[in-house]
Amino acid sequence: MARFTAEQLEAARDRLVPDVVADGLHVLFCGINPGLMTAATGHHFARPGNRFWPVLHLSGFTPRLLEPSEQDELLSYGLGITNVVARATARADELSAEEYREGGRLLTTKVARLRPRWLAVVGVTAYRAAFDDRKARVGPQERTIGDTRVWVLPNPSGLNAHWTAATMAEEFGRLRTAAEA
Repeated sequence: MARFTAEQLEAARDRLVPDVVADGLHVLFCGINPGLMTAATGHHFARPGNRFWPVLHLSGFTPRLLEPSEQDELLSYGLGITNVVARATARADELSAEEYREGGRLLTTKVARLRPRWLAVVGVTAYRAAFDDRKARVGPQERTIGDTRVWVLPNPSGLNAHWTAATMAEEFGRLRTAAEA
């Protein structure tokens, strides 16, 4: 992976990163918003230490560990990636409550158009803010968007010390089993 200077990363602030999506996916994964490394590379979950790609593989969603630069291969597995908020920041706490709410509205429209079987939001705090559901927990939700079911997954950021790669892989695996049913 390329090394970026602090100035190069800062220049990526507020950049948009294209979604990896198609109609009728099995699972559309939804991050909080792109980090600066993701915006600098144009690849989702690109920050070293983010456990999304290893956990995706450990849970059986992909037959091998993909690199962020291979994100387009997800489509061949019926998977995609989007974000609640499109603009890149250094930290999720730089986002306002209104950005989360607007992101939830835009995400609902996107999901209604693309019609994945499952929307998987990675990060319970982001889900709560975007959908005004303060009691949400990790796991399947009662909410649906059209025929799309919703699952909240743990945030794969290396900063989320409450979850190990192994326990995250178990939760991702529960979703994979549900998506295959």
